[in-house]
Amino acid sequence: MIKKFVSAGDGSRLDLFISENCSDYSRSYFKTLISGGNVTVNGVVITKAGTPVSSGDTVIVDIPDPVETDNKPQDIPLDIVFEDEHLIVLNKPQGLVVHPGAGHADSTLVNALLNHCQGHLSDINGVLRPGIVHRIDKDTSGLMLACKDNETHVRLAAMIAEHEVVRKYRAIAYGVVPNSKGTIDAPIGRSSTDRRKMVVRGDGKYAVTHFETVGRYMEATDLLLKLETGRTHQIRVHLHYIGHPVIGDPVYASKKMSFGLEGQALHSTSVEFDHPITGEHLYFECDIPDYYKEILSRLTPMNN
Repeated sequence: MIKKFVSAGDGSRLDLFISENCSDYSRSYFKTLISGGNVTVNGVVITKAGTPVSSGDTVIVDIPDPVETDNKPQDIPLDIVFEDEHLIVLNKPQGLVVHPGAGHADSTLVNALLNHCQGHLSDINGVLRPGIVHRIDKDTSGLMLACKDNETHVRLAAMIAEHEVVRKYRAIAYGVVPNSKGTIDAPIGRSSTDRRKMVVRGDGKYAVTHFETVGRYMEATDLLLKLETGRTHQIRVHLHYIGHPVIGDPVYASKKMSFGLEGQALHSTSVEFDHPITGEHLYFECDIPDYYKEILSRLTPMNN
């Protein structure tokens, strides 16, 4: 796949310029393409990512076609909360990657679903993400949905887009959140300096998170959060924005805020929706996992 860009600015690094104009891939990925000779500026192959791009320069990027992996069913245990012929609700453990990607060719939730469902999963998202109608981060635990057929997938995806699927999360936020409840209404977009990160920015997408306090501690606050929208990293970004990042978050919190936890203390605790095929009203809830309880046990409760 060939991508062509003409610079209107002056002096940006080549890797940064490309990543700002092609957000489908990370800046580090473009660095690899540059060093591999896949990028030209005004017809000349450039292999240094820090090369400045001047106004009027024509940048051409040759992005290799993705290699479609043949996902294999793997016998990975699943904690299934609900299942019928159309969909599955499951409780994902912290640390399990949802679908194959860079650095995770197998041992994912998709591999487990292929084994459990014997291949009967929706194929709208192709061979890499069969059945996946939405995802939660590798280090986020809790409830998520998967679809067995395309009709269910299409209907459920539309319901999620229209905010008809109510999702609530628990999170341990660093520091004492002063308000017992509140709403964070702040648009989210990708960072222009670090493609791994999402940030609050004026030209970002509409994003709203509601929260209430479950418990206050000297070091942190246990929160219940309700998503009104579902932007990438939304809860993590919004809590970082108000100065209370999620404990253990490897991207939005410093190491001193980890309390020894690998991955963020964020758990999808409930989901509520009408079944996209039968219309039955469904509500599912799961308890906070052991890693979450262990962190709470090490915090000092506040008296008030």
